[in-house]
Amino acid sequence: MNQQKTSLKEKAISEAKKFAVIVGYLWVLFVLFEIHKITILRGQSPATPLGYRVGFAFINALILGKIILIADAFSFGEGLKNRPLVYAILFKSAAFSVLLVCFDILEEVIVGLVRHKTMTQSMPTLGGGGVAGMLLVALMVFIVPHTVFFL
Repeated sequence: MNQQKTSLKEKAISEAKKFAVIVGYLWVLFVLFEIHKITILRGQSPATPLGYRVGFAFINALILGKIILIADAFSFGEGLKNRPLVYAILFKSAAFSVLLVCFDILEEVIVGLVRHKTMTQSMPTLGGGGVAGMLLVALMVFIVPHTVFFL
């Protein structure tokens, strides 16, 4: 029984460390995306304070980090595990990209509904809107954040 408690404690510590690394990595990326957005849109729209955006980026990192851990625990994106490593990595990155873009859309819709907007009004304009914008965001999500799985 004591050995089982130790094993459970070690597993909890290991998962907490993994979660902290994922959240930290995502938070840095989300803050960089926000700084990039502020730089691009400077002077075109009223600026939201950076502190607010950094805080919101941290909350997003916490939520998406947990989604990544849960999906990984259920072997999400393991479809090509027995194929050459490059295919497995690309497939897993693509699968998690789709998952995270879907959750980003869901988050925007929920925030909009809380602010008493319709579902249509709440839909995000990813990457400036339209299919091209959504593909650009999916490409960024595909290339950048999922390298954390392969560290």
